[in-house]
Amino acid sequence: MFPRPSLRMAARLTFWFEFASTYSYLSAMRIADAATAAGVRVIWRPFLLGPIFAAQGWPDSPFNIYPAKGRYMWRDLARRSALYGVPFRQPETFPQNGVLAARVAQLALFRPQGPAFVRAVYGAQFADGADIAERTTIAACLDRAGLPQHFLDDAGSPDNKAALRRATETAMQMGLFGAPSFTVDGELFWGDDRLEDALRHAFRQTRTAGA
Repeated sequence: MFPRPSLRMAARLTFWFEFASTYSYLSAMRIADAATAAGVRVIWRPFLLGPIFAAQGWPDSPFNIYPAKGRYMWRDLARRSALYGVPFRQPETFPQNGVLAARVAQLALFRPQGPAFVRAVYGAQFADGADIAERTTIAACLDRAGLPQHFLDDAGSPDNKAALRRATETAMQMGLFGAPSFTVDGELFWGDDRLEDALRHAFRQTRTAGA
């Protein structure tokens, strides 16, 4: 798909994800391998869709507001999970409250194990059917990723809470309206099915800059 990347390349892509987002689950589980193959570095950015949906006049996920769309999404998610070899189990509650998970993820992503924590949270929700709003679930995900338990308490600090609000505000200012989203130098790609397009764009941008 991509030429062999040069060691001098520094292509970057920002991956904006929301833990309640079903399609973000698929991207989170496959973006690391896809980005490595493309020679692109991924910046993981959690944010919240609730304020963005509220600004559009949606009091709930559009998959709940429009039942036909929701039925299609769950079937499509099952098909795409099977295609990628990703386990899938529809959670009893949707959307789940991912605020705690996002706050912890902000701290986790300062460590190399951060992406592993993100994948653990998505797996707990969409493969195991666990409630990611529960501290015990997030604690288990920290263990799975090899990260310290004090992140659970640190996540509630005023500075960390403000950081998540700023990330969400930045996402809104950039024109994000859903998740997963990928940005490359201000160019927006939306949806799991646009991951490869975003990676190709990041790779081409680097080639152009280095020409």
